[in-house]
Amino acid sequence: MSTTDTHLWIRQAAAAIHEGFVNYNNNFRRITQRARAHFETRDWAGARTDLSERIELYEKSVSRTLATLRKQFPEQVDLLPRWQAIRAIYWSRVDDIPDGEFAKTFFNSVHRDILRDLHVDPTQVSDTADVVRAEAPLRYPARQHNYVNWSNVRAIVRRLLADFQFKTPYLDVEADVDFICAEIARVVGADDSPDEAVRRLEMMHDVFYQSSRAFVVGKMFWETHNCPFVLAFENTDEGVRVEAVLTSSDDVSVLFGFTRSYFMVDVEPVEGAVYFIKAMMPRKPLDELYTILGRARQGKTERYRSFFHHLSACDDQFIHAAGDPGLVMLVFTLPSYDLVFKVIRDSFGYTKNISHDGVKTKYKFVFNHDRAGRLIDTQEFRNIEFPVSKFAPELLEELLTSTSKTVRIEGDQLVIDHLYSERRVTPLNLYLRDYDFEDARLALLDYGQAIKDLAMTNIFAGDLLLKNFGVSRHGRVIFYDYDELCLVTECQFRDVPEADNLDDEMSADNWFYVGPRDIFPQEFIRFLAINDELKAAFLETHGDMLTADYWRDIKQLHLTNSAPEVAPYYRLGTRRGAV
Repeated sequence: MSTTDTHLWIRQAAAAIHEGFVNYNNNFRRITQRARAHFETRDWAGARTDLSERIELYEKSVSRTLATLRKQFPEQVDLLPRWQAIRAIYWSRVDDIPDGEFAKTFFNSVHRDILRDLHVDPTQVSDTADVVRAEAPLRYPARQHNYVNWSNVRAIVRRLLADFQFKTPYLDVEADVDFICAEIARVVGADDSPDEAVRRLEMMHDVFYQSSRAFVVGKMFWETHNCPFVLAFENTDEGVRVEAVLTSSDDVSVLFGFTRSYFMVDVEPVEGAVYFIKAMMPRKPLDELYTILGRARQGKTERYRSFFHHLSACDDQFIHAAGDPGLVMLVFTLPSYDLVFKVIRDSFGYTKNISHDGVKTKYKFVFNHDRAGRLIDTQEFRNIEFPVSKFAPELLEELLTSTSKTVRIEGDQLVIDHLYSERRVTPLNLYLRDYDFEDARLALLDYGQAIKDLAMTNIFAGDLLLKNFGVSRHGRVIFYDYDELCLVTECQFRDVPEADNLDDEMSADNWFYVGPRDIFPQEFIRFLAINDELKAAFLETHGDMLTADYWRDIKQLHLTNSAPEVAPYYRLGTRRGAV
């Protein structure tokens, strides 16, 4: 091939990869745009199907792009030295366009699959190769509506609702206006008139959809202050109404949190939306915002970039994460950074009846399922390198022994073939030990609520030990041990049979047959290693959870597709009462 032909092929290959990215993005938007119709027609099953389809779209698009390259350039695509030139051309063309960073991530994914197909040394095929650099500046702001208040807050609220109305009419628009204005008055305070104090509402142009709700996202400005301003809409049997007004960073942070399902929102450019939202929640990591908007692969890139930038500048070492050691996962953390890393052990304890592939299947299930604010979103990484010097000796020794099939040392680097990263939370058993009674009581009650919330999404946590749950910085209890997780509809919830005699009752073993899917809710209380006062508080609020009838009723709700959705609000005070 002549120099001219080679140069032409390099450009054509770069163009083909970018076309693959554009097709992916167009298909992503096409699926996302259907969310409005699902909301308006109350087609929640269709919404769930689209969410799963969109999650799977990225890998399918990468595979299709690679297949196209192999078809168009069958002899050239495996010539590895050419790929640096392809990358240089590609980078130069996308560097200063909207969502250019995401286009680069897509290129890396295609390149990674090329290398894997050629069985190149896996250490050269990191999921996030060539992304550790300075954070890209914001160049393309989000589209937005500005509602300037001259003297009448009701007027701008009424105009906002008119601009964002749906095909399904409002149930009572004036009641919605009253509710929103009352919340504005509460935030502004009794000393100020909202009509005088409020200067403007800045609202993002695009509506956010999640499960059965829609959200209009923005900010409210008054005098020298501003706050988040998010309206939550529900489509009831009678019509659409405003269900909640979220005006605190904590409430909005939970809504956009790492424990919730991804939003369906057609934002362009994505980076503008991410920075708009981050301005309301300065502590929220960029990677979580990309991920919650459905751009999980870009979220993964941002997480890697941010973490390794921190790692290069910090002085501390990786250590074992706080909490009881797991039988399935070895978990470690960097004390100065808010993540934990999980590596699957080579072999599990005798009580664990699951394979390595089974563990990965559970994590993939969580990735696709409605997390209801109670399951941590997990990023999966392959072939990641860390400096050996960054590991405490006792952690390094255990990694090299109990996870030797996955972990090895090459030169001055520790190479981990497969790991998961998650946000760090405080293990619930440690939280109950270290905090005062009232904080412990609230956390324990939320533990019970977490189990119930998960059940409403058709998830039975399986292993209910306190050590498998954690407490977020917002005080929410989260489940993070997925190896025994299953569907409620797969379980048989049974009452414990009465013993025929005293010997059976005192026996350490069951005197009756127990099937592989049998669950005995009466025994759940055994998982609570707590004092009597805390146990009494738990039973008062969640005693119903210890009956088989409770769980059989929830199972029936799922079998008839009538289980209610778990509301995505942190404080009950943010919500209106039922119609």
